[in-house]
Amino acid sequence: MYTKQVIFTLDGNEYGMDVSLVSAIEKYTGVVPIPNAPACIIGILNLRGDVIPVYSLRRKFGMQEIPGDERTQLLVTRCNDMLIGYKVDAVAEILELEENEVKPVPVIVKNDDTRYAGGIGSKNGRMFVMVDVKNILGEQESAAVREFAEKSAQ
Repeated sequence: MYTKQVIFTLDGNEYGMDVSLVSAIEKYTGVVPIPNAPACIIGILNLRGDVIPVYSLRRKFGMQEIPGDERTQLLVTRCNDMLIGYKVDAVAEILELEENEVKPVPVIVKNDDTRYAGGIGSKNGRMFVMVDVKNILGEQESAAVREFAEKSAQ
């Protein structure tokens, strides 16, 4: 085994996130919307005593935001010393990949807006983008989210 990925969906497409970087998978409930938050922040959530920002991967990837339903979940990670919950349409499974089932992202699609793409996973005829949580937030966005989270926790 080379990597285990949490396979999740957004707008009918599959993506993966390294399971070792996901500290929890939670139901999308109890999120408090915050007006004037940074662009991809939906709101905040009190998760076992920690107030964490909830981030929309749909917004990040240029998709239309949709309301949460019974399948909507949060992938909670620690990114740049900050807990953050990523809203996804649904979590499908945990998938083990061998080294030969992971390919680099084609150079032609690499840019600042796609720096979150850490690789391309392919297994049993399925192909998905492996999301690198360390690169979802750019430096400015990370600073804005950190400042927002600190203010929200007060």
